Amino acid sequence: MKAHPQIKMPKKSKAKIVKRRSTDNEQLCPKQSRLKHGNTASPLCFQSPVSLFESLIQPMETEQFFRDYWEKKPLHLQRSDSSTAFYCQSLFQLSDLQSLCSQGLEYYRDINVVRCINGKKKVLNKEGQVKNSVLNKNLVQDKATIQFHQPQRFKNELWRIQEKMECFFGALVGSNVYITPQESQGLPAHYDDVEVFILQLEGQKRWLLYTPTVPLAAEYSLESEERIGRPTHDIVLEVGDLLYFPRGTIHQASTPAGVDHSTHLTLSTYQRMSWGDLLLDIFPSLLCDSSRTEVSLREGMPRRLLLGSSEGLDTRRQLASMLRSLADEMETGMPEVRSTHMKRDFIMNRLPPYSQQQLTPSGKMPSLEDMVCLRFKEHVVITVEPSQERTDEATELVVFVLHSLKNQRESHMMGDSYDEKVERDISRGLKFPLSHLQALQQLQQVEQLAVAQLKLPTQEDKLSLVLALWSESLLVVL
Repeated sequence: MKAHPQIKMPKKSKAKIVKRRSTDNEQLCPKQSRLKHGNTASPLCFQSPVSLFESLIQPMETEQFFRDYWEKKPLHLQRSDSSTAFYCQSLFQLSDLQSLCSQGLEYYRDINVVRCINGKKKVLNKEGQVKNSVLNKNLVQDKATIQFHQPQRFKNELWRIQEKMECFFGALVGSNVYITPQESQGLPAHYDDVEVFILQLEGQKRWLLYTPTVPLAAEYSLESEERIGRPTHDIVLEVGDLLYFPRGTIHQASTPAGVDHSTHLTLSTYQRMSWGDLLLDIFPSLLCDSSRTEVSLREGMPRRLLLGSSEGLDTRRQLASMLRSLADEMETGMPEVRSTHMKRDFIMNRLPPYSQQQLTPSGKMPSLEDMVCLRFKEHVVITVEPSQERTDEATELVVFVLHSLKNQRESHMMGDSYDEKVERDISRGLKFPLSHLQALQQLQQVEQLAVAQLKLPTQEDKLSLVLALWSESLLVVL
């Protein structure tokens, strides 16, 4: 997935993972994350991905949100209760960034220092590691904004929130923290290619939103003052408030006078998750499968077509006819539609389950007499793909069970930081013959199942399947 300066999403790189010491907050039990303003209960409900999102956008109803606002228009939710404000302040503060400077933060990778001057972005980054004294100078003297990339790598409660959000959306969820001094603006007017949820954590921030010039934009871009017109929204966020706006919404933000500094958290999702992206993913395998059965797709195209020398040939009409025929077959369920690259990208890059304990096989080893269930269902996807083994025979389709249990929280949304072998092992997951697909779907679709009821031809196959899943920490005996 593509990265850009504002909402840092996964990108291709070979940056080395830096193991960092845990902060005090990291050493606490994940189930009892400390709040800095006493033992205030979290206003968020973590029982399920659905309940988390419901509590995140309260008092707005989830159904109303997706009907009236999602991908349509901005939403500002004012939350004046003290418990929500205390909780938001505990998620990240300026003092947290100051203490994290001792953890080996680096410019560009972890921190950007920016300021908008006369509608232009000025980058004030140094080289190498970040020093707290320099950041303080940037804030006080330079009036610059500190952009901290992917704080969920360091803060347990953000890991907890974003892991649930990734389960809810079935898409990557990244975050950035922005700290801006008073009477200052970090970034010029621009739009992003992600859906944006903003939580105000400290101080106040004034947001100007404008009508999109590119609705549901597929890439990040700056916009000139001449093109954006008058703002449609002029909003001041207070601590605890939430602001949502769709991708493509032009925006700029500044800290008002009289406010020492503003800290806000940007949660971003749905980058490259459009119908167009799905078509790009499924079409190659769809055409490949159809070509095996449709002679017309295997017929040679006219001579010299690539040279543009086939006079009078209506190529577009011929291609349109083939696409219509393919669409008709898709509606009947043949051939099967398979998404592989998007699934792999999501599973490889997403957060692991929220836990500080190493995930190992749980409970007793399964036997044919046992009732079993899948663990971490929302962290598992099943794909049907070519076996990837090089043979002289026809390509064989196999089933892959991909999961994110071994993903590294430290590298979440920071690009491909894995050693190539680790990356390959994690991305491939478990491989089974195509005959195991129905049994795996059984386990995915039910809460519990007797091993003996798995739809596999032999007892040996049934036992082999559950043992493989159990060894990978994906199955538990009830």
